[in-house]
Amino acid sequence: MNWNRILSGVGGILAGLLVAFIFFADVGQEDTTASSSDNQSKAEKVYVPYGELDEYYMFASGGHSGQLFVYGIPSMREIRTVPIFTPDPATGYGYDKETKEMLGGYTWGDFHHPAISETEGDYDGEFLFANDVANNRIAAVDLSTFHTVDIMEMPNMGGPHAGTFVTQNTEYIVMPTRFARPLGGEYEELDNYEEEYKGVVSMVTFDRDAKEFDLAYQIVLPPWSYDLSDAGKKMSGDWIVMTTYNTEFATTNLEINASQNDRDYIVLVNWKKLEEEVENGNYNELNGEKLIDPRDVEGAIFAVPVAKSPHGVDVTPDGTRFIASGKLAPLMTVFSFEKAFEVIENGNFVDEKFGIPILPYEEVMEKEVDPPGALGPLHTQFDDKGNAYNTMFISSEIVKWNIETGEVIDRIPTYYSPGHSAAAEGDTVNPDGKWIVALNKLSKDNFLSVGPSHPESADLIDISGEKMEHIMAVPTDPEPHYAQIIHRDKINTIEIYEKDESKENAVWNQEDTRIVRDGDEVHVYGVAMRSKFIFDAEAERPDAVMVKEGDRVFFHITNIDLDEDITHGFGILEYDLNFEIQPGQTSTLEFVADKAGTFPIYCTNFCSALHQEMSGYLLVEPAE
Repeated sequence: MNWNRILSGVGGILAGLLVAFIFFADVGQEDTTASSSDNQSKAEKVYVPYGELDEYYMFASGGHSGQLFVYGIPSMREIRTVPIFTPDPATGYGYDKETKEMLGGYTWGDFHHPAISETEGDYDGEFLFANDVANNRIAAVDLSTFHTVDIMEMPNMGGPHAGTFVTQNTEYIVMPTRFARPLGGEYEELDNYEEEYKGVVSMVTFDRDAKEFDLAYQIVLPPWSYDLSDAGKKMSGDWIVMTTYNTEFATTNLEINASQNDRDYIVLVNWKKLEEEVENGNYNELNGEKLIDPRDVEGAIFAVPVAKSPHGVDVTPDGTRFIASGKLAPLMTVFSFEKAFEVIENGNFVDEKFGIPILPYEEVMEKEVDPPGALGPLHTQFDDKGNAYNTMFISSEIVKWNIETGEVIDRIPTYYSPGHSAAAEGDTVNPDGKWIVALNKLSKDNFLSVGPSHPESADLIDISGEKMEHIMAVPTDPEPHYAQIIHRDKINTIEIYEKDESKENAVWNQEDTRIVRDGDEVHVYGVAMRSKFIFDAEAERPDAVMVKEGDRVFFHITNIDLDEDITHGFGILEYDLNFEIQPGQTSTLEFVADKAGTFPIYCTNFCSALHQEMSGYLLVEPAE
């Protein structure tokens, strides 16, 4: 056991905490003595006058809430919570037939890493993809409506924490696993971990027209743990890079047992080669899924040593380099794709691990950047001037440095313990270089107390000048792991759903409303409009529905108010049912009328001056 290394790491952490304490003490004093003109200048930078709009959207993951948080930048106002993996009673997501089926019976998800669809390495603003670490799922959000349109469960996975990231034309959404498992999730003794457990990367495609996922193939890897990864750009566009930890194959007490070796690895995979092999039929099959082991394909997989326990790798905007940091080593390492390709061409490998050729660190590494006193380097973001920005989890700061020279240009504290950061267009081939947001794990005494459970926090930092400027800190809902920031001009939303006469179950005229019984099924084809529901226009009471106990009831409701921002809700008392219907949208609510009685129906979304009058009744006749 490498105790010297462990003790050295612990000592470094303690030293870092002392540095951070002194650093924050100085910063706090400076903040309290800041001039009113300085504060006014900062306020002006984030002030968005009434009638004007933020320049950017920030899409932040919601962690174990399973939701997506949408902020405006620079105001840092939270604009919307988009439900993805967790039911949302405010919108009825997970209650209507379509979204309930999409959730597949799950009541929560653990969403870590959003990825916006890309074209030629730039965000195109059409879709956002999300990972569910807890339940091996991937989701797509249509950014024209900000609604989740598809969710797919991926087999053979062990928590796709290392996703989500896309290749430069969204050919694939790449989803590496965190935990090694036997293929198929079958029972297997942990004593057989090294032989029977596997790491898996799901290569997922998305049909933008049909708005549906498909699992193209899965890559089978050694049973290491894989962390947040990235896809190449331009000259490296055929490659994906992934960081690893637990290359020791530890199965218990990972804090110690996965820290035996001096280094872990960055794994380089040529997805283009694997795609060709799969297209040629060179793959194995398990339960109908295509699996390929890149170790069986010459030139498809390599690894390069990296500082211990890296938490992700990031490709530079020009695609020539990849940058990674080990959590226990206080430095950022810049690697060269060009040098890696040269080593591969020459076959100059130093070793082989688990069948993977290992590239020599010294020949692929360009430079090590080691800011004095900076501890816990995590993720890298980029600006438009050739600079990189790294979060420091332990010393609670962001460090700005030049990619070409390795020179540290500036450092600024965050409040506190940042994990990821997100820069404006910072994951693309064309970063904007205006803003970066530190996504912090702690807030301590920054905001009004809400008891033991503090909010997480985010810092908005201006990076447009030579020196970074801390502008503001805001509380966030738990727990944003990662975010992406896109310019507003790339998001093209619709304001109402287009009237479609052919849409299934839709009713566009009051006179076409009707109630149809088919055995023990009752289908209600109704409309919502200001300020009433109409279920059957020809009935004596057009806003009442009579069924029998035990009937399966379908409410197909169309919002025929084709007017922006006029959303109707549909709730049934004591039946635990609610959903919303946007202008021009048709939604279906399906349930069994298993309780006899009289149950008011009402609009749950304030829609007009006569909103209170927008109601009706569900009458459930007792069974004989």
